[in-house]
Amino acid sequence: MSNQIIIFDTTLRDGEQSPGASMTVPEKIRLAHVLEDMGVDVIEAGFPVASNGDFDAVSNISEILKNTSVCGLARAQEKDIARAAAALEKAVKPRIHTFISTSPLHMRHKLQMHPEQVLEAIHKSVSYARTFVDDVEWSCEDATRSEVDFLVKAIEIAINAGAKTINVPDTLGYAIPTEYAALIRTLRERVPNADKAIFSVHCHNDLGLGVANSLAALDAGARQIECTINGLGERAGNAAMEEIVMAIRTRQNVLPYHTNIKTDHITKASRLVSAITGFAVQPNKAIVGANAFAHESGIHQDGMLKNAQTYEIMTPESVGLVRSDIVMGKHSGRNAFRTKLKELGYDLTQEELDKAFQRFKDVADKKKQMFDEDLIALVDNQLGQEDEKIRFASLDIVCGSNTEAKATLKLIVFGEERTTSNTGSGPVDATFNAIRALVPHTATLQLFQVHAVTQGTDAQAEVTVRLEEDGKTAHGQGADTDTLVAAASAYIHALNKVLVKRERHAVDGVASSLN
Repeated sequence: MSNQIIIFDTTLRDGEQSPGASMTVPEKIRLAHVLEDMGVDVIEAGFPVASNGDFDAVSNISEILKNTSVCGLARAQEKDIARAAAALEKAVKPRIHTFISTSPLHMRHKLQMHPEQVLEAIHKSVSYARTFVDDVEWSCEDATRSEVDFLVKAIEIAINAGAKTINVPDTLGYAIPTEYAALIRTLRERVPNADKAIFSVHCHNDLGLGVANSLAALDAGARQIECTINGLGERAGNAAMEEIVMAIRTRQNVLPYHTNIKTDHITKASRLVSAITGFAVQPNKAIVGANAFAHESGIHQDGMLKNAQTYEIMTPESVGLVRSDIVMGKHSGRNAFRTKLKELGYDLTQEELDKAFQRFKDVADKKKQMFDEDLIALVDNQLGQEDEKIRFASLDIVCGSNTEAKATLKLIVFGEERTTSNTGSGPVDATFNAIRALVPHTATLQLFQVHAVTQGTDAQAEVTVRLEEDGKTAHGQGADTDTLVAAASAYIHALNKVLVKRERHAVDGVASSLN
């Protein structure tokens, strides 16, 4: 068997299903570019039948990507498969991923189908998908709670119908590594035509074993791993791509496999996913957490000074944490700024660079030194808020222990300048009241989170806001040396997404009524 492991990234599909983690089409396109650049083999770009937004994301990504396979998810229904095929029409390497539940619990209560009906649906759906594309993946949902004899029949039928990849997901994060590896091994041994397909694993993290199960399956013959950046996903999330890839790279003595992932792109991808979704990475998160390469213990520090390998099993540079001798400040020029951004993994257009450089100068006037994290926050904030219908213009605050907080806010709303002054129980409340006055809406604030991008009293504040309207959530982020300006920017960013969701919901509603 080949020791090449296919990395199937589902951040844009399964990752987006995390409550509050929805992404706009431009955000998905931006992330898809980063994933292709880092060497991801297959990107599951969405669930085309779910909404027009998902369809547009898969369609746009299909048209743009040239090296990575683009995959669309579909239930075992002709309308789903046809919709996925339409979205993938312009893809250089299209894949349709169709699935159906195989556990007795799911078949009885979710599908309300007999096992024979499920087997028939597998043959019909995979065969139909093959009429559109050569690359079809089939998944047996809730595989780890399914009966092995039934799985053997189901997989044999799927392969005979034309599936080239068989995914055996631990949908509920129920398995443990030895058990999961045994299941994969048994299926590969007992399915008569198993040699005609690649076996894939998709592990959720409900028991914290997503990565462990995925790696255990490799020795049993799995050659594709489905995963997400930062472990994003439903409930407790999915197996984290960065952990899987770095485990394979670091432990070649027991994991003699390789991937196409350029690991020095990992940090950039992680930060982008965090910025887009508003899901902060916990400091002690493996590989990409802020403390992953930090050492405070005196014993550890002493060892590090003598030899870094005493307390580091991988280098910060191997995952894209680059430390440069270029010190950025208010006297830095455009060329140094461009060079620094390229070093951090950003390749901006001239227009984007001009805007970022001006913003850099504004922030640098307020800070003595601009750290890498400052530049990353600055650029991510800019790229994430372009083409918005509501734009921040200015904010003035009056507050203190002996006066009522008052915010005077100026916004550009649909090209029109609007100004108002509002009070509140504090400066943040006053600011948000002012936004509501200028842009009336019914969305409620679900989350308000602040953290400093770097150390020091002059650090940029990065604020995350989550809004909810009619059961739909939208998050926004803003960064500025003034925490209140960052808060206003984050709220406006989220509000712009609320407007997009309204429009998308209205279009989807019309489309549904026509079908």
